Amino acid sequence: MLHEILLSLSGHPSPLLRSASSSSSSPSSDNTNLSAAARSILSPPERALLQSLARLSDLHIYLLTSTSHIASCHPSVICRAVASAIDSLHLAAFRRKVLEVESTILKKDAALVGAYNIVPLTAVVAEFDGWTRRLEWLAGVVQLMMNAGGGGCTGAKVVDFLRAELQTGYRDVEQTAGSLVAVAEAAWVKQVSAWVLYGRVPGFGEGDFFIVRRRRAREGGDEEGVEGEGDDGDGEGEYVCERGLLPGFVTPATAESMWFIGRSLNQIRAKSVGDYSLRGEDHLSTQLTRLAALKHPIDSATFARTIADIRHFLSRTTLQRLLPLTRVLETLQLFRDFFLLRRGEFAMALTQQADEKIKSRWKRAENLAYEKRDGFGSVTVKEGEVAAVLARTWAAMGSMQGEHAEEDEGLELARDLLRLTVTKSRTSISASPAAVESGLTAIAPTPFRNLLFSVPVVLTLQIPSPLDLFLSQSDLQTYTAINSYLLSLRRAHLRLTDLWKITALRRHHPAPPGPPYGSTRGGREKVRLFRERHATRSSILRNAWATASAAIFFLGEIEGYLQTEVVAGLSDGFHRWLRTGEDDQRYDDNSSNQTLNPSPAREDDGPDDAPDDDDDDIWLIESTSSATGSPSPSQQQQQQRAHIHHDPQTLATAHRLYLRTLVHRLLLSQQSFTDPLYELLVQIDHLVALVHRLHSVWAAADLEADAGVVDAFVDLEKEERDVQREIRGVEGRVKSGIEGLVGELRRLEGTGGTGSLLFSGSGDGDIRGRGDGDEAGEVVRMRESGEYVPRRVGGVDRLLMKLDFGSWFGRGGVDVDVDAMEED
Repeated sequence: MLHEILLSLSGHPSPLLRSASSSSSSPSSDNTNLSAAARSILSPPERALLQSLARLSDLHIYLLTSTSHIASCHPSVICRAVASAIDSLHLAAFRRKVLEVESTILKKDAALVGAYNIVPLTAVVAEFDGWTRRLEWLAGVVQLMMNAGGGGCTGAKVVDFLRAELQTGYRDVEQTAGSLVAVAEAAWVKQVSAWVLYGRVPGFGEGDFFIVRRRRAREGGDEEGVEGEGDDGDGEGEYVCERGLLPGFVTPATAESMWFIGRSLNQIRAKSVGDYSLRGEDHLSTQLTRLAALKHPIDSATFARTIADIRHFLSRTTLQRLLPLTRVLETLQLFRDFFLLRRGEFAMALTQQADEKIKSRWKRAENLAYEKRDGFGSVTVKEGEVAAVLARTWAAMGSMQGEHAEEDEGLELARDLLRLTVTKSRTSISASPAAVESGLTAIAPTPFRNLLFSVPVVLTLQIPSPLDLFLSQSDLQTYTAINSYLLSLRRAHLRLTDLWKITALRRHHPAPPGPPYGSTRGGREKVRLFRERHATRSSILRNAWATASAAIFFLGEIEGYLQTEVVAGLSDGFHRWLRTGEDDQRYDDNSSNQTLNPSPAREDDGPDDAPDDDDDDIWLIESTSSATGSPSPSQQQQQQRAHIHHDPQTLATAHRLYLRTLVHRLLLSQQSFTDPLYELLVQIDHLVALVHRLHSVWAAADLEADAGVVDAFVDLEKEERDVQREIRGVEGRVKSGIEGLVGELRRLEGTGGTGSLLFSGSGDGDIRGRGDGDEAGEVVRMRESGEYVPRRVGGVDRLLMKLDFGSWFGRGGVDVDVDAMEED
């Protein structure tokens, strides 16, 4: 009987200890029944003792079968490693215990064998005391790996479960969980090593790894159809980070660092095929030693420091040659000039070319025969026509520069990279997981992109490698949204000012005809008739001119505030931080209007002043003191700061903070402001179109009255009355739109809707729950550590001081000195 018991405990099914449950099923129930023969020959106390041994036998057999299946078939490498460890460590220890008990019995050791060679069954059961709890816990681990919901068990779930089980009150279970945690984390670290040291996704268990390769999903060439970010270098796919496949001890910042390191190495490997200077595999042994030296269970802070050290080491040794500072500054200057409209001639030329294209399409539609017209299909702008408009824009900008056009490197770079495309209308800007976790400000879904061509058109570019190390698709979409926003304001301003070029409407004063007819009574009467006609028309358009002047004033002040104070201030500060590691501007935080107090440093030190030396790099600023002497302490501090913090990931994080602050300060995140502004711009377009239409009606009426040219199909008097009535309605809507926007600005200024974004995860600018002292302390800490801190630019209160329309909003009509406004 003892031999049968020991064989059963070793994993061989025994008819004596036959369980009611199958050996291949889960032994979750304690209802273990002995065979009928055993019940007939054993006493009740013996049967109770054998129940516990039968339970151990069933657990052992179940664990042997299940771990073998998991180790051979499970898609997760970590689950396979844990299953193998259960078999090779803990089940092997249990079998060794069985052999020890058997050896003790065969040796007739007095510990188990009593007088007359009697082996008490209670002593045998006592030898396996404690193994039941351990094997039951291991069975729970196996059940987790085999049945973990509909999506299956992942390695991250197993690691998190085992780390949570370390907090048990049983020492044997804690030791067992600790050994399995070490195995699971070691298997996961090996997968991570392949990614952070070679830039490769593990060949086996790829579906269980937190880096997932996805194909680009484009629809009609729309750049916003990209699922994630980070091209893998071959142009076929991209790598994204799946937070659900990461263990709980990995922080979002550490996950982003690992994603960045592997993606960078992937690009380096792709480029090193033709450039052997980029190959830097001498760091693998030292960095692999760092990962292998991690103690289990892995501490979150220690793992974060290890990944950060690998990232900084990679930045110092390899990435400095892949992405120099001059390339970064050149790209950011491109965004500043063309997306943020620092070069005003680009916005002017693009607006003019777009208007000419729209006018030509309408003229073509009007010239077609009635039966050939196809609704609005003949005036819809196609993709090729939009691209042609951008090409003519470059030609127009080149003609503006004349003989110096070939010296403009920024224009040539923009000509190669920028694209104007028709896109689908989107209600929101999709962001990468890294951007979402960093709290990227949500952009209002106001369709400013529809104003240029009356169809959704955006200015975009294909991010070239290696610039995608710090530029993401979400960053590009943010730039695109800002460009559509700023360009719509500039376009409305230009269209309104172009009304003053219609001299026949604004300052036409007919001169008397030449002699001899001019001295006759009929000639004088004709001159008097002409002047009365134009005086009447001037009085008709008096309110329209005043409304247009007020709209020009409003748009000019808004543009001046957004461009001069917000865009220029934030861009200059970010460029200064890129070059020096800090922003030399100092601010008076006690000032209610947040005025800037510049330091005595050079005010004209703009982005173009950055040195063009190849040795000037943001990831490796080596000291040249060996030839010129030791640097000063301030120079050492500045070099150390740039040396530590200006790696591509830190640059990407700072760039996202810069864009986040820019979107918020531009009021582009306030839909309560952008929607009324969009409606105002639509009404301004309507007003401009009506004024042009009224001018054409008056020109046709003059031809009919003076030259006898009659169009029998047009009732000019009725059309003139209709256009005048529509102009009156549009004037009121423009006025109420301006009034509503000024009121919304007052509301935002009163509620603090344009406050600091430094601590606002949602991007709404609200810092409730955190005092000014906490914010000031955090700013000091970030500046001391060399992190980027956005300038506190803007101030809606100063803008409101300029937007003072006096009593215009309170009057029923408009009484403005138009002649004074026309002195320009």
